[in-house]
Formats: sequence, structure tokens, C-alpha cells
Amino acid sequence: MASVQEPQRVSAADFIRGFANWRLQSAREPVVVTHHGKDAHVLISLDDYRRLDADPTDVADTANRLEQSLAGLVESIRDGVILIDPQWRILAANPAVCDMLERSCADLIGAPLTTAVPRIEGSLLAQHIVRLIDHRERFSGEVPDIFRPRQWLRVDLVPAPVGGALVLRDVSDALNDFAANDARQALLAAVEVEGDIGHARISVREAVEAANDTLLEMLGVDAAAIRRVRFSALLAVGHRGAFAEGLEELFRSGQPVRLASQIVTRDGDATDVTLTIAEVRGPYASDGAVVMVTRRPI
Repeated sequence: MASVQEPQRVSAADFIRGFANWRLQSAREPVVVTHHGKDAHVLISLDDYRRLDADPTDVADTANRLEQSLAGLVESIRDGVILIDPQWRILAANPAVCDMLERSCADLIGAPLTTAVPRIEGSLLAQHIVRLIDHRERFSGEVPDIFRPRQWLRVDLVPAPVGGALVLRDVSDALNDFAANDARQALLAAVEVEGDIGHARISVREAVEAANDTLLEMLGVDAAAIRRVRFSALLAVGHRGAFAEGLEELFRSGQPVRLASQIVTRDGDATDVTLTIAEVRGPYASDGAVVMVTRRPI
């Protein structure tokens, strides 16, 4: 059993002579000042004194205000929050999760979680909730089809004094974007295997940022030779104006543009091609375009 450490003691005379030192000591622990060998005074820090002087009702009021502010925070966040007890009964639900379930919060309070969200029963998430309640084990991950088919939720399971909390965010759009990007990558891979379609990625100022091997072979150059070159400079002079107009129309309307054109090789030969230009759209603005190049039949 740990022993209680005795406070430092100093006589009144020594305390007066070394006041500066004892004042610093009292910031870390109380200093007892003795008079004729008996404890007479205690020097403590201002923070310790204020804590001693605090009104217990003020402490309770502060705790209540903190609890109310936390409840208000949960109410206002965009993530859905469900608080459950060890029997999986819903103790609280914020407006965001009620909107996800398309039910009133009053209807959810007191209902079993598996009744309010039937798809949880028998799912992998149910096993994580068991570990949350029994072992206070946290979990974070993307889970499909909990509220409705083809919907993905980001789920965080967090231990709580009364049981546990489920924090839910709909991430379907983000995961669909990942899937669409995978599909685009697969399409580009198929284009490369085909071998007859050239393509280049250009900036909004039409500078070439990347080109595939088919286009480089059409031009008779290597990648370094055309990097940062304006794409229109690769075309026959008579077709450059039409490309610039087509690019401007693309950025204005967002609709792909198709042009008959001619591309000029390193040796100066002009090859009849069809250009298809599609915009690459970033989160806030255009990131440039992709130009597909195919030879036109003679």
C-alpha cells in the first residue's frame, strides 16, 4: 500500500529568510509553516486556493452545462449517431440518423437496434457491436447495405458509459467515384491493348502533360519531345484554329467535341485523323482535357 507523502515543513524564521524559494515550492505542493515547532500556516498556490473556495453547486452547474453542450454538438453534426445500451436498445438518436432512416427520433428511442435497422441482424457489423458491448472494442470501416441496398456507410463504433455509440456517415458517392475511376482505368487499358488509338492529357492551356505510345508513334517522337508543347502545335497549320475553337466550346459547355483534323509527324508528313476531346473535371474547376486521336480511312 502506497504511503501518503508528508508535506514540506519550514519554520517561520526560515520561511521569511527564504520566501522566494518556498513560494516556488508551494506551486508544486503545500508548504507547512511552523511556529515554535507546531504547524501554524499552510502556503498553497492560487489555483489550489480557488478550488478549495469553489461552490459545489457551481461545479455541478458547470458539469450540467458541459453535458448540454455535448448533447447539442451531437445534435448538430452531420454524422448519424445512435447510442445503445448493453441490450442493444436505442437510448438516443440524433436528427441526422433519423433522416437516414426516414423515421422520427421519438419512434427510435427505446426500440431494439435490430428492429429499427433490421439489416444489422446477422451482418458482420453485428459481430463488431457484440465486441463493442462485451469488450469495449472499437471499430471503423465501410459497411454496405445496412440501411438500404447499394448504400455504403462509414461506421465508427465507440464505447460509451451506458453501452456504445454508432457513428454513421453515408459514403456511397465517394465509393461510387472510386468504382468509376477503376472503370476508367480499365477502359484506358483496353485502349492501349487495341493499339490504334492515340491519346494525350492536356492542361487548360492545352499543354501536353502525357501521351500514350500510339500517339508518340504517330508523331515519330518520344515523350520528352512533346511534353509541355501546345497540342495545337502538333496539328497542321490549317487545323489549329478549329482545335482552339473546339477546346473553348468544350470548356464552355462541358460536352465532348469531335473534329476532323491533321496531325504532323516529325518528318513533316500530315496524317488525317479524328480528334475527340473530353473535359477532365476536378472538384472545383476544369483540370484540362483528354484528346483521343484515331487515323481516318484514306
